Amino acid sequence: MNTASDKAPMPQPVFFIPHGGGPCFFMDWQPADTWRGMAEFLSSIGTRLPVAPSAIVVTSAHWQASSFSVTASAQPALIYDYYGFPKHTYELTYPANGAPHLATRISETLTQAGLSSTPHPSRGFDHGVFIPLKLMFPNADIPVVQLSLRHDLDPEAHLLAGRALADLRKEGVLIIASGMSFHNMKGYGDANFTAPSKRFDTWLTDTLARAADDRWSALIDWKDAPSAHISHPIGAEEHLLPLMVAVGAAGEYGAQKIYTEQVLKTQLSAWQFGG
Repeated sequence: MNTASDKAPMPQPVFFIPHGGGPCFFMDWQPADTWRGMAEFLSSIGTRLPVAPSAIVVTSAHWQASSFSVTASAQPALIYDYYGFPKHTYELTYPANGAPHLATRISETLTQAGLSSTPHPSRGFDHGVFIPLKLMFPNADIPVVQLSLRHDLDPEAHLLAGRALADLRKEGVLIIASGMSFHNMKGYGDANFTAPSKRFDTWLTDTLARAADDRWSALIDWKDAPSAHISHPIGAEEHLLPLMVAVGAAGEYGAQKIYTEQVLKTQLSAWQFGG
């Protein structure tokens, strides 16, 4: 029997989170509480972890490349890839270190799994990374690596990428998929999109509750889901694809919906796998 001192560390969970709209958590909004619930949720993530992460790997909707790419800078800059927001939002900081050795390892692991991958020596963190991390881990004292999506947005390739990285969780690495469960820019603030967003949210919730093999198959065919094309217009489904990485990394672990809220008249949710 293992004693407390020789037990293997508990694996880190995996999260699929919404990252909001641009720098929304760090500016005035009307009504003032539009993003408050989401901000409070993101700020609570640390309480869900078994131990502090040794590093964080984030897949964001806002970086797509021809093959999977990984930030390999020791001190990544920030990419303010949002437009028309107040001046101070372009002065936000998040001085987390990168993890070049981890980036190289991730690229090698993906390549060995048959998924072409390369480290990117100069790429910084886009707002799908640093905006939620400012709330989740405000001290910026945990090394961060960002993994790109692939341009083709192939769901199975992203599921396989997550599966290839699953063992990192046993080493204390936290895997975060940063996107939005609903992302149709025409729909935000329009009551005509409330019901479709709820239908797709219900499908996601039911699908993620299935056994691992069943949910894997269903997510490959996510475009057949109720209101799928309304919730994520075909060709612009990049905010859903991080979920595939999360599900792949989760393995057999079940999903728990840990946040859901109607924001700008659309249903938005988050899930945790394991932990």
